[in-house]
Amino acid sequence: MSIVYIEENGQYSLDCSKAIWSTDRIHTYYQDSSHQYGHLGFLCDVDFVIENEKNILLVEYKNASIPGAARSGAFRPESENKLENVAKKFYDSLHWLYLKGKDKPKKYIYILEYPNGNSASRLMIRNKLQKKLPFDLQGNFAAMGRKIIEEVKVVNISEWNADEEFGMYPLKPVSSSAT
Repeated sequence: MSIVYIEENGQYSLDCSKAIWSTDRIHTYYQDSSHQYGHLGFLCDVDFVIENEKNILLVEYKNASIPGAARSGAFRPESENKLENVAKKFYDSLHWLYLKGKDKPKKYIYILEYPNGNSASRLMIRNKLQKKLPFDLQGNFAAMGRKIIEEVKVVNISEWNADEEFGMYPLKPVSSSAT
């Protein structure tokens, strides 16, 4: 069965056909205007969740390099405010995964495209983001044998597609996703 999601700008598709389970719908529950699921509008969520044999991938996608991107020159992914928002999406998505019984190890992947972005800037962003995620917290409870997060990565689209694990779910321009 073909499972393909289109990111919010409508420019790229993410093919999750090889996933055990996946979704792009957490936002639907958290931002439900009729409050069928409660008053959860203050919660943030990742764009995609992908379950494979070993892990749950929580995927946040931001592309400020596409044609028509609003204020792409003003986008500062390294800013404290932006990084706090990206980290919040990880934390807030955990509630939903808990309710779904998704208890595999979790990796947070931030797919980031922006003007003048490069591997060095993505590494710097990853290091700053890592400090906002629960690595230190879980390190203090290592004897309990549980982790909240296994890994965080900040990659561009090319790096995502080239990765052995992530590339199983290719991210392609919409015009070529039908192939």
